[in-house]
Amino acid sequence: MSTYPRWKLLLILSVCLFGFIAALPNFLSEQQRAELPDFMPSKTLNLGLDLRGGVHLLLEAKTDDIIEGRLENLAGQVRDIRRNEKGVNFAGVRIEGRSVIFSVTDDEMIEKARTALLPLTQASAGLGGMMGATVQEVSLEREGRKFTLTLTDEGISMQARDAISRALEVVRKRVDPDGTREITLQPQGDNRIVLQVPGESDPQRLLSVISTAAKLSFHDVNTNITPDDIARGRIRSSEKAVPVRGGGEMVIEKRAIVSGDDLVDAKAAFDQNGQPAVAFAFNTSGARRFGNHTRENVGRPFAIVLDNEIISAPRIITAILGGSGQITGIGGVQEAQELATLLKAGALPVPLEVMEQRTVGPDLGADSIAAGEVAAVIGFLAVVAYMFFGYGWFGIISNIALFTNVLLILGALSIFQATLTLPGIAGIVLTIGMAVDANVIIFERIREEQLAGRKPFAALSEGYGQAMSTVIDANITTFIAAFVLYFLGSGPVQGFAVTLGIGIITSVFSAVVLTRLILTTWLNRARPEKINI
Repeated sequence: MSTYPRWKLLLILSVCLFGFIAALPNFLSEQQRAELPDFMPSKTLNLGLDLRGGVHLLLEAKTDDIIEGRLENLAGQVRDIRRNEKGVNFAGVRIEGRSVIFSVTDDEMIEKARTALLPLTQASAGLGGMMGATVQEVSLEREGRKFTLTLTDEGISMQARDAISRALEVVRKRVDPDGTREITLQPQGDNRIVLQVPGESDPQRLLSVISTAAKLSFHDVNTNITPDDIARGRIRSSEKAVPVRGGGEMVIEKRAIVSGDDLVDAKAAFDQNGQPAVAFAFNTSGARRFGNHTRENVGRPFAIVLDNEIISAPRIITAILGGSGQITGIGGVQEAQELATLLKAGALPVPLEVMEQRTVGPDLGADSIAAGEVAAVIGFLAVVAYMFFGYGWFGIISNIALFTNVLLILGALSIFQATLTLPGIAGIVLTIGMAVDANVIIFERIREEQLAGRKPFAALSEGYGQAMSTVIDANITTFIAAFVLYFLGSGPVQGFAVTLGIGIITSVFSAVVLTRLILTTWLNRARPEKINI
């Protein structure tokens, strides 16, 4: 006679009960789920793009803009050195190709200039740097008085990778700010991003949200330049003419006083005239720079630039020291809310161009679900019939465990909100077949032990004991394969790996632990002289 400890019995039954309860919402209507008590789980399977329908986008980062921005930044650093290093004066700072070229005006200052420029060539790790690996982004060459700072190929690649990493986070915050839409967002190659939004019905709105750069910055305005000067291009290299919303152009400093990177909050609001606006707040560093600038430039205007357009140029009446303010002249309430969301998510570090757009309709998703259900039912019934005719009563126990296994998979997928795709359904169907493998091995072993003359309890105990190592080894190797598929695969492949991995865990529990509990309980009650297997 064999008995189960009470705690083990309660633990096994609790796992089964929890799995049933977790899977239950999938068989209820939306209204019935709404009426469930608060302590009951109400989440259903999270269907992927191929099952629910939605939008698939392939976005490509425009790396030329990354290079241009990096060169502008490098030229700005050169001008800073000219401004801050006593005696060092550079002339003709210009961008040519992938280089910033300039000349030192005094031969005696060549060495001092070179020393001041060397920090610009220091290697950096970037966002993707691993194990201390660094990349030299910029090389420095000198020919007489002429200096050339050139972006290296490795540096450009690193900038592109960093931009893609930042763009992924920005797109995620814009498309799924609450983290509830279960979007798929992942890099593809060096400069592409795959975005899948299940349930999205308005692809144009999605494209509008993604394509907006939302690059916000505050600039000093040159008020001494005339429209004629602008028309003739008589502006300094450190300045640029920018269109004003509503008409006209203004000349501003290229270097921003404060940028959107310093924003810590942005939300829709109303100005003193009751018009829609966006209230913003800077971080400590941004607030200090903005406060210093407004204190030193009272009476002068500053430009608020959004995506290379001046949306407002208010005059500084008094120092703004609180680190917060409002952007007015936006339009309607909807525009203010969208702008606040975009600013809070941050500016795209690089423009994204749509290379591929596909819309999957719900009808196709419904067809996929129906096909998957048919395949699952056929596979389930075939396995049930095989086990019943092959092992009789033991086959029925195995089928109960198989049914429990399916419910546990559904419950686990619902609780963890893992996205179920069509390959994921294939993974469940595969798991159904694999689930009985363990029982076949165990039952054959029990049959051999009984033929060798062992009594039912001994045959059962030896059968499970002898087969256990084989069952565990087989499932561990499959689980390793699922683990590798998840981390090296993407999208549907990951969905397949998730369902396969969960299915392996639940099938070992149901096929080994649960069946042994049922068979031991039956033997204790029935006490047969011989097991009919």
